[in-house]
Amino acid sequence: MSKPNLLTENFDVITIGAGPGGCTTATLLAQQGLKTLLLDRTKAPTFKIGESLIPGTYWTLRRLGVIEKMKNSHFQKKYSVQFYGQSGKGSAPFYFYENDPHESSITWQVLRSEFDQMLLENAIEHGVQAERGVAVHQILFDGDRAVGVRAKQADGEIADLSAQVVVDATGQSALLSRQMKLGKNEVKLKNASIFTHFEDAVRDEGIDEGATLIMHTENKDSWFWYIPLANNIVSVGVVGAIDYLMRDAQAGVPTRTSAGSQQIFDNQVEKCQTLKSRIKDAKQLFPVKVTKDFSYRAAKIAGHGWVLVGDAFGFLDPVYSSGVLLSLRSGEMAADCIMDAFATRDFSGSQLGLFRQEFIQGMEAFRKLVYAFYTKEFSFAKFLKKFPHCKQGIIDILSGNVFKPDVHQIFEPMKTMCPVPEDFVW
Repeated sequence: MSKPNLLTENFDVITIGAGPGGCTTATLLAQQGLKTLLLDRTKAPTFKIGESLIPGTYWTLRRLGVIEKMKNSHFQKKYSVQFYGQSGKGSAPFYFYENDPHESSITWQVLRSEFDQMLLENAIEHGVQAERGVAVHQILFDGDRAVGVRAKQADGEIADLSAQVVVDATGQSALLSRQMKLGKNEVKLKNASIFTHFEDAVRDEGIDEGATLIMHTENKDSWFWYIPLANNIVSVGVVGAIDYLMRDAQAGVPTRTSAGSQQIFDNQVEKCQTLKSRIKDAKQLFPVKVTKDFSYRAAKIAGHGWVLVGDAFGFLDPVYSSGVLLSLRSGEMAADCIMDAFATRDFSGSQLGLFRQEFIQGMEAFRKLVYAFYTKEFSFAKFLKKFPHCKQGIIDILSGNVFKPDVHQIFEPMKTMCPVPEDFVW
C-alpha cells in the first residue's frame, strides 16, 4: 500500500477499523465508485476470537466477492453446531444443510488474522484506499455533523481528514460511541472469556470434524466453546460471569496475572469432563488470553454524517457465534444507506440509519436466545420436545437467518419455560 498525502486529500467516506464490518462497508462503497479511505491503527491484523462463522455470513461474503477465496482457503469447513449439557450428554447435531441444502449451509472456522487480511486485500482490489498504522483519535464535527477524523499517521504526523460520511467500525473500542457517550452495558450479561489454542486435541470424524461444540460445566455456571481450526488446531475458551470466574481461582494466586488466569481456566476444565477428555493429550499453544464479554449497545446507530457498524454499535455474548455475522450485515446495510445518501445528497442520521430497525430485530433474536441459554433450568431438547414446531426458528437463529419478523415467533412458547427479556430499550 503506497502512502498517499492524507493531509491534502478529501474523501467521500472514511471508515475506521479494518475488521469484517469496516472492510464490508468500504468495499461495497468503493464498488460503486465512491472515494473510500479505510484506516486501522494496527500495522497488521491481530489475533481475535470470533473464529466460528455461521451460514448467514455467506450472502455478504458472496456480495463482497470472496466466496471463491473462502472455498479455496485452508479454513476448516463447518457443517453443524452441537450442545453438551452439564451431564456431558450431547444433543443431536444441528446440521445446517438439513434445513437448507444450499451451499451456504457449509461455512468455515477461521483464524481471524487470516480472515481479516483476506477481507482487507479484497477491499483494496475493489478500489478501497487502505492505510494501516494510522490511529484515529477523534471524530471531527461541524455543529452536529461529522465532517472527518483526526488521525496520527505511522510517522507520527497528525492529519485532519475530511469526508462526507464517517463510519465507525472500531469494534469494542467503540470510538465514536465513547466520544459521544452513547454506550450502555447490559447488566445481566457481564461475562468474561479465558481462551487459548490446542494442538492434537480430539476431533470428530467426517463432516463432524469442523463442528462447533458448546459444552456446559457440571454446575452450569460456565461453558466452553470448542472450535476446530485448520492445521490440527482447536480454539478452546471458557465463558462465565466475571465474579464467578474470579472467585474460582485458588487462594494465593493473583487472578489478574497470567498464572492466575491459567489456573481459573484449568479449574473450569476440571468441571467439564467432556472437554477434559478431548484435550488431555493435547498441547496448549500459548498462554491463556482474557477478554471481557460485556454485552452493550449504543443509543444511536447513526447521526448526521456518521454511522456505527459491528461491535462499535453493539456486542452480544459469543455463545452463538453471531459477532462476525452482525458485523458483516451491519456493514452491508450501512453501505446501502450511504449509497442512497450520496444519490439524494441526504446525509442526515435518519437516512444513514434507515437500517436500524431491521438490524436490531435480528440482533434481538440472538439476544433473547442468549438469555435462554443462560437460564440454568432451560433445555433446548426439552423445549423442542414440547414445541417441535419451533425447531425451524431455532435453526434459523443458529444459522443467522434472523433478519425477518417471523423468527421471533418462537419466543412466546419459550416464555413458558424460561425468562425472555423484552427488547433492549433506553
